Amino acid sequence: MFNFKFPFLLLLLLLPLSSSSSSSIEGLIKRLDAHKPSPLLQESAVQALLKRLLPTHFSSFDFEIISKDACGGYSCFWITNYKNSSSKSPEILIKGTTAVEIALGLHWYIKYSCGAHVSWNKTGGVQIASIPPPGNLPPVVKEGVMIQRPVPWNYYQNVVTSSYSYVWWDWERWEKEIDWMALQGINLPLAFTGQETIWQKVFMDFNISAQDLNNFFGGPAFLAWARMGNLHAWGGPLSQNWLDQQLVLQKQILSRMIELGMTPVLPSFSGNVPAALRDIFPSANITRLGDWNTVNGNPRWCCTYLLDPSDPLFIQIGEAFIKKQIKEYGDVTDIYNCDTFNENSPPTNDPTYISTLGSAVYEAMAKANKDAVWLMQGWLFYSDSSYWKPPQMKALLHSVPFGKMIVLDLFADVKPVWESSSQFYGTPYVWCMLHNFGGNIEMYGVLDTLASGPIVARVSENSTMVGVGMCMEGIEHNPVVYELMPEMAYRKDKVHVEEWLRIYSRRRYGKAVKQAESAWEILHRSIYNCSDGIADHNTDYIVKFPDWDPYSNIYSSFSKQNFITMYSNGRSMLTESESTLPQPHMWYSANDVIDALKLFIDAGEDLARSLTYRYDLFEQIITDIDELLASDDNFLLGTWLESAKKLALTPSEKRQYEWNARTQVTMWYDTTKTNQSQLHDYANKFWSGLLVDYYLPRASMYFNCLSESLRDNTRFEIEEWRKEWISYSNKWQQNTKVYPVKAQGDAHAISKSLFQKYFGNK
Repeated sequence: MFNFKFPFLLLLLLLPLSSSSSSSIEGLIKRLDAHKPSPLLQESAVQALLKRLLPTHFSSFDFEIISKDACGGYSCFWITNYKNSSSKSPEILIKGTTAVEIALGLHWYIKYSCGAHVSWNKTGGVQIASIPPPGNLPPVVKEGVMIQRPVPWNYYQNVVTSSYSYVWWDWERWEKEIDWMALQGINLPLAFTGQETIWQKVFMDFNISAQDLNNFFGGPAFLAWARMGNLHAWGGPLSQNWLDQQLVLQKQILSRMIELGMTPVLPSFSGNVPAALRDIFPSANITRLGDWNTVNGNPRWCCTYLLDPSDPLFIQIGEAFIKKQIKEYGDVTDIYNCDTFNENSPPTNDPTYISTLGSAVYEAMAKANKDAVWLMQGWLFYSDSSYWKPPQMKALLHSVPFGKMIVLDLFADVKPVWESSSQFYGTPYVWCMLHNFGGNIEMYGVLDTLASGPIVARVSENSTMVGVGMCMEGIEHNPVVYELMPEMAYRKDKVHVEEWLRIYSRRRYGKAVKQAESAWEILHRSIYNCSDGIADHNTDYIVKFPDWDPYSNIYSSFSKQNFITMYSNGRSMLTESESTLPQPHMWYSANDVIDALKLFIDAGEDLARSLTYRYDLFEQIITDIDELLASDDNFLLGTWLESAKKLALTPSEKRQYEWNARTQVTMWYDTTKTNQSQLHDYANKFWSGLLVDYYLPRASMYFNCLSESLRDNTRFEIEEWRKEWISYSNKWQQNTKVYPVKAQGDAHAISKSLFQKYFGNK
């Protein structure tokens, strides 16, 4: 049985923030600590988590909440051997300043003393076979293992994760996620579920009817963008059933987060309002934002309404929203998220206007909660850097009292803003990993950056870093990335990735297998070491939209390439010059990946029954056929669709939810008869059913049309091809075909067969 002792569990020494930053953050932390439930309630919450995770070891552990004084004044967990030698007593005592710290201590112990592994169910689930039976747990060193947080917070979620990943979740799935969060040490999670129900109550107090809101709220799978003012009504309307269900779910989510000692981050008001507000308040300063990614600026979906922050109504609505949340949920947090002008530029670059906007956003929070702190995603500083120059950034960041704003450096894993903005001009920030766009499930990572970037930022001169965070757009993929990143909230020094991966491989598969460890060595220096800084790392042949017109040299989604039209016996032919086909973004050697795949397949003799192994083996073959995808439960279109339909209470809701689910992962947004959505394939997934019924027909239609034009020596009518394809796509989105939710076939056997087919005896 595998029993590997982690060799460097050292006491982490904290490096202080600058004095002004430290003082304001310390005050905030003290206030937040006052929101924490009693030690007894937190200890009970971790015991319940243990029972769900390791019911066989429920009596093997004891938990105790301790003060920060016992941890040198900081948050920590402390793992010790239980002193009572009775055979019926617990074996391991885990102390912590909150339930989150205790949960992380539990996870740390089973990882690094017992060789266990905890992952999302869709990425292989848990591997606990290596944990010895009760009564035989390995002891820790005599003095115990104490780990302190070098930074106060471990943040989690992106404002769009709610739509890309957990839009269809019920409480059973949420309970598992919150357990996973606690085990990773996450103590600052976004809590956005159910906010439309709060908005409904608020706007009705301002005489806006439920019918008026049908043109304001987006559909379930597009709520994130309606919340940010990017679109309205697309995929809607929301039924009262949906609104009521989501409010109940949010209360369950918040209750569990709080029991575990987390600080939930709730939404606030950014100025996005229904059109009906103009009629009720005709003198209000309400303007219309510009188009956001529609095909032709259709006002039915685009150009949402913004209440100017200088208008007194702005603060009234913002205050009412915070107060309504407090009434519904209780006094559970002081931290509120607000993202102003997400991918929509303000109407002017005047710093005075921007400062006024920021002050109004904060005042709306503070009028309802005097201790309010504004947390905002710093995505706009990267995505619209041509607008957000130093004067504009400073105007927004300094529009609130110091210590009352925290910025998420959202893309710090690739495009860190803190380096070029003098630590956000003195504003506290969280070093975040974005990693993923649209919930795409391709293999990708920057492990070396994750293992060092947060440390470099924290120890830099005049650092204002106050946490690390994971801000991916979608989850349940690349488990290695999501295991390393949260650990960095507890690491004092840079992590030696090669050694960490060797231990990771043993934990994930339950034992040491040389081929698997060697495969991870290759993956580390190839797929999981992307260093070219290109943001769009999900570009491949399967989801590339074939929309090239060879006769007019018009390119749509294809990368530009040079084609020469030649004539042979009076017939036109296409030949390639210079670059040939559109190239996927490959930052690694294909041969390296093939070698890693071969090693994984060879490891199958020892690990074929391991769910974690099966997931990792499968994920190597990113361009596989539908048969291989169908052999693993975690890569099925049917799972996504059935989870959507499961939430419906009426036949009409069932059709609407399924349309939302199908549309988000394919066309995404609006089309015309001849124009594909500008966001098509953004949330693409390598799922069985989607490849064979969506991407394959699309490619077949295009190349059949192209072949016919060449055969008949006629002009390729690209408009006709687009009409045919978009019509097919619209029908597919509206279809109700049922797809499997259970895997078929042997993933290991299929992988071996495909490897032989494509790579022979390599």
